[in-house]
Amino acid sequence: MNKYVNSGSKDTRSGFGEALYELGQTNPNVVALCADLIGSLKMEKFVKDFPERFIQTGIAEANMIGVSAGLTIGGKIPFAGTFASFATGRVYDQIRQSLAYSNKNVKIAASHAGLTLGEDGATHQMLEDLGMMKMLPNMTVINPCDFNQTKAATLASAKHVGPVYLRFGRPVVPNFTPANQEFVIGKAVLLQEGKDVSIFATGHLVWKALEAAEILEKSGISAEVINIHTIKPLDNEAILRSAAKTRCVVSAEEHMMNGGLGDSIAQVLARFNPTPMEMVAVNDTFGESGKPEELLTKYGVDTSNIVEAALKVISRKK
Repeated sequence: MNKYVNSGSKDTRSGFGEALYELGQTNPNVVALCADLIGSLKMEKFVKDFPERFIQTGIAEANMIGVSAGLTIGGKIPFAGTFASFATGRVYDQIRQSLAYSNKNVKIAASHAGLTLGEDGATHQMLEDLGMMKMLPNMTVINPCDFNQTKAATLASAKHVGPVYLRFGRPVVPNFTPANQEFVIGKAVLLQEGKDVSIFATGHLVWKALEAAEILEKSGISAEVINIHTIKPLDNEAILRSAAKTRCVVSAEEHMMNGGLGDSIAQVLARFNPTPMEMVAVNDTFGESGKPEELLTKYGVDTSNIVEAALKVISRKK
């Protein structure tokens, strides 16, 4: 039985905004930069109360990354915010050279990621960002599941020394994790124990994984649900422990199948414990303009797809 309750749907970007404001009050070294998207990234309160610690770069994302890297030399902790499509694809060279290679203490705050961006369409629905970022040495990649966890992840990112890619989104989604949770970078969260199949989910798909587990339970199937909020470093121990118990695995993510969470989990299993696996992800295609939930259904990344994948992978167990 799903013990988690939606305490009121909220957008994850607001969790980032709340944490950034809290950091402004508690850590004088935290500074913020934005590429003309203050409202979209919920930075208004930080900008209003700490204007001397905010830089509006305008639509010049490459410059924003370069300035952020420079600020770290003086001991500042920059949070550089823009849409995920601009935070990765447009500035990959600057991130690779100035942040990852140089191991600079910059936090890339990437909003409006994935299909659930909705009506803005394929050009803005970034589905390749987790893969692009996880391949960079020194880069930590975080994809929290709800408002509370995004706030906790932002606070934890500020304490972490090194570049961080923090992904969140625009739509309101169930807020179900504890408000006072401890967020440990690189440590997965076991949400529900099970014995028949392991479901590893990240971001907006975590709640849908819990919904799928509830549906499976009605058919007598016990699903273990694990929230992989950190894509890199990946919690290999949690993955292998659960896979050894259930002997079959499903991954679920709002990202391209190639290069995403499922890709990382498959590598771990192939190396240490080959296990039947199914992946719920966008399969080698761009999105389109539409309502978030309708897009998730069309592109095969909703609750029913997780249920279907679980049934399929269970049938493959020996």
